[in-house]
Amino acid sequence: MEFPTAEDLATALRAGEVTSAELTDEAIARIERDDTAINAICVPDFDRARAAARGADQARARGEDRPLLGIPVTVKESYNMAGLPTTWGIPLHRNYMPAEDAVQVSRLKAAGAVVLGKTNVPLGLQDVQSFNEIYGTTNNPWDRGRTPGGSSGGSAAALVSGFGALSIGSDLAGSLRTPAHFCGVYAHKPTLGLAANRGMVPPSAPAWPADLDLAVVGPMARAARDLTLLLDVMAGPDPLTLGVAHDVTLPPARHERLCDFRVLVLDKHPHIPTGSAVLAGVNRVADALVDGGARVERHSPLLPDLAEAAVLYTQLLFSSSVARFPELYEQLRTRAAGLSADDQSLDAARLRGMVFSHRDWIEANSRRELHRHGWRQLFAEFDAVVCPITPTPAFPHDHNPDPRERRIDIDGVEYPYFDQLVWAGLATMPGLPATAIPAGRSPEGLPVGVQLIGPMFEDRTALRLAELLEQKIGEGCPTGRGPPNASGPVRGRADTSPSPRHPFERALRPVPAHGSDSSTGRTA
Repeated sequence: MEFPTAEDLATALRAGEVTSAELTDEAIARIERDDTAINAICVPDFDRARAAARGADQARARGEDRPLLGIPVTVKESYNMAGLPTTWGIPLHRNYMPAEDAVQVSRLKAAGAVVLGKTNVPLGLQDVQSFNEIYGTTNNPWDRGRTPGGSSGGSAAALVSGFGALSIGSDLAGSLRTPAHFCGVYAHKPTLGLAANRGMVPPSAPAWPADLDLAVVGPMARAARDLTLLLDVMAGPDPLTLGVAHDVTLPPARHERLCDFRVLVLDKHPHIPTGSAVLAGVNRVADALVDGGARVERHSPLLPDLAEAAVLYTQLLFSSSVARFPELYEQLRTRAAGLSADDQSLDAARLRGMVFSHRDWIEANSRRELHRHGWRQLFAEFDAVVCPITPTPAFPHDHNPDPRERRIDIDGVEYPYFDQLVWAGLATMPGLPATAIPAGRSPEGLPVGVQLIGPMFEDRTALRLAELLEQKIGEGCPTGRGPPNASGPVRGRADTSPSPRHPFERALRPVPAHGSDSSTGRTA
């Protein structure tokens, strides 16, 4: 069925054609009916949502109007919300209850949004899937035997299922863009530092302002224009730090017409091949750009070296991830010392990154600045870069407790599981904005997306291009529609296996479920 966009809902609410209470009751009824099979909403907050909806209707009756007034939304589980648990899927913290809302949750509420609840995540937010021992597995609504992606997989699955019109997530390794790609919705990874992240913090950690190195918070939606609507709510510095002296004024999009855009299209990466389904999606977008009169190139000497970029991103990513687990350091350092100097694989880069010294990190950061300057030069000649998000559409659930043993299948050939992150890292490493858009479906009917990478702090350029491409190729793409009746498992019980010590030594097993499939589970 068709699901309205947030912009459509806002128009209907302003016209008095519907009330927020009606929209909220409808969304809750759909969750209660359909989420048994999807398991996207891991922490419902229906009583407070209904109260907020009544308050929104009363505010509108008084003549008030705010950007999201009365619109039902969801929030990724990793955001603090007073009165609801924040666990990040970590069993040790299943009962942790923060005292106050994350700054982005506060901004949602101030804009008038009605928060339906929180969406599922992987353990510690560190997977390309969304499953954990506390809440079980989230299934892809297009094929319940497959993942919706991670770590904002619950949010993407909720959107495509009609569980609210908007969601907020986060992105460190494609955690907004990969779920959007796997589920056929839209997402935007903002420029690094554009949106305040306070309160999107591991459970029990103090919710202080922090300047994150790679991670961002950002919007997800069923339409490109809705991304801009939500980003305008989210953007801006933390009022406790830079917000004391600074406001954000993003520059307008470089162009308003498709024919004025200059776009570089990439479909090959030196570290991993692009699967045929994703390649077809990239080419579909490239053809739409050409047909719309845009200047499209496939090569540029200005493009920073993709192989070095992947290594830099991998080292910076795994350096920050393992820093919180000092008990592993000596073991990892011994393994890294045994690597051959000639081993320049991404597996080797991951291991070396895990044991980075401060001096190593400074050196890698200096090389990152060279890449950032290279991107500035490239964006003097181009307005955006179109490229894959991952090499494949959504893949089957894989709960192997050791991610190093997992493999990603690309047209029948297996590759290391984490190698699929290199395309997401292309924008993450230098901190560039990137908008994920649907680009058709695979021969099996699975959604396929691409990302539009834009110049730093020129988020509106990538977002405007996304809107224009939605108008051009939206027909036939899985946007704004619920998926067909996919066969698959129903929700079962949470796994009771021992708690994992950390995200690099997973101790999760596939969750037993009621029925013939064992790929999902959630506690009541």
